[in-house]
Amino acid sequence: MRILHTSDWHLGRTFHGRPLEDAHAVFMDHLVELVRSERIDAVLVSGDVYDRAVPPTESVRLLDETLRRLTERTRVVLTPGNHDSARRLGFASGLLREGLVIRSRTDSVGRAVALPDADGGLGALVYALPYLDPDTARAGLPRLLAEHLGEHGEEPGQAPRVARSHEEVVSGALRLVAGDLAARRAGASERVPAVVMAHAFVSPAGTGEGPQTTESERDIRVGGVDLVASQVFASLGGSPLAEQAGGLDYVALGHLHRPQAVTLPERVREQAAGAGLPLPLLRYSGSPLPFSFSEAPFTKSSVIIEVGADGVSSTALIDTPVPHRIETVRGTLDELLSPRYDDLTGAWLRVELTGEQPVSAVARLKQRFPQMLAFSRVVPSERPRERLVVTRQADPVEVGGRFLAAVGGREPSQAETSLLREVYEAVRAAERSQ
Repeated sequence: MRILHTSDWHLGRTFHGRPLEDAHAVFMDHLVELVRSERIDAVLVSGDVYDRAVPPTESVRLLDETLRRLTERTRVVLTPGNHDSARRLGFASGLLREGLVIRSRTDSVGRAVALPDADGGLGALVYALPYLDPDTARAGLPRLLAEHLGEHGEEPGQAPRVARSHEEVVSGALRLVAGDLAARRAGASERVPAVVMAHAFVSPAGTGEGPQTTESERDIRVGGVDLVASQVFASLGGSPLAEQAGGLDYVALGHLHRPQAVTLPERVREQAAGAGLPLPLLRYSGSPLPFSFSEAPFTKSSVIIEVGADGVSSTALIDTPVPHRIETVRGTLDELLSPRYDDLTGAWLRVELTGEQPVSAVARLKQRFPQMLAFSRVVPSERPRERLVVTRQADPVEVGGRFLAAVGGREPSQAETSLLREVYEAVRAAERSQ
């Protein structure tokens, strides 16, 4: 089967106040064409479809139109992320058009979506895990674990306890996946590949290496615990049925905006090799558009995987179109106003000013770069900022001069100091005349 993995669309998001509807529409056209040209059998969207729980009307319309176009050509499995409202996204999911599955409820995590291959046979089993908020998931998971797996607490008949962390709730969901997968594969004549969709902050365990994050990702930590160890996907949450289940083949991750693979610890690889079990490939597709200046330098993509009875045979990152040029420039005012940056006059720009900052600097840069969306002044680290203490006895002209020195990078000139004095005296005279 050929599966396209994407995530983190964030429909309805803006970029420093600039709407992204046109860029999202370009991506949707690209996605539909990719499905057609690459003969995609299924599209997996791993969360954060919308940017907020109550999305703009235009974003809802764009999603509806895109899903209609996609399901005319392939099957789509979609899950909510931490930005989405699972209840709203999953409304009437049981009545949706053929070819579209939205899994938004905790009680469905252990039930596979059976995807047919091009010949109509069973091509893959997809376990679509929505974003599992620990506080919400802990309310339903213990009952499911007790009913389906016989797990119990300290006493028989007592529901198992699920700790308040992302790793614990994801592990519980994966044990339910293991139970279903073991039952399905037990009676199958041929191994059917298994894929898990998850929206979480997944990191290699015990390696000291964390995923590459960006400033536009919303913090999902709960009580200081936000990471999910990559090994829980290899062990299916520590399930005693993991070996019988036969292992996962691919984990389609969402939440982090930089496309990247997540490695498994070496000891986990050795254990799997000793048991003769396959190891899943874990990957973030990343977001289709840059949502912050820190994301702009990195290529955006979707992932196409080919998967069969022997697991994942190939993966390919497909670049997504980015309609708006987004850049960060740094330099002195004279450098930024020079012809060197003529090609950036239409770019969405973050300007970092070094050296002196005249009072007119921002206005001149705005005129030079009409699409300047962010501005900051870079102060050399070796030069500590002076702590300004203002008292009733302080001379207002002196305070004004110190302020100009702090923001402008130089002491005010004699003419500027004289102007401050004239303005101050004029204000005082006006007050006395009232």
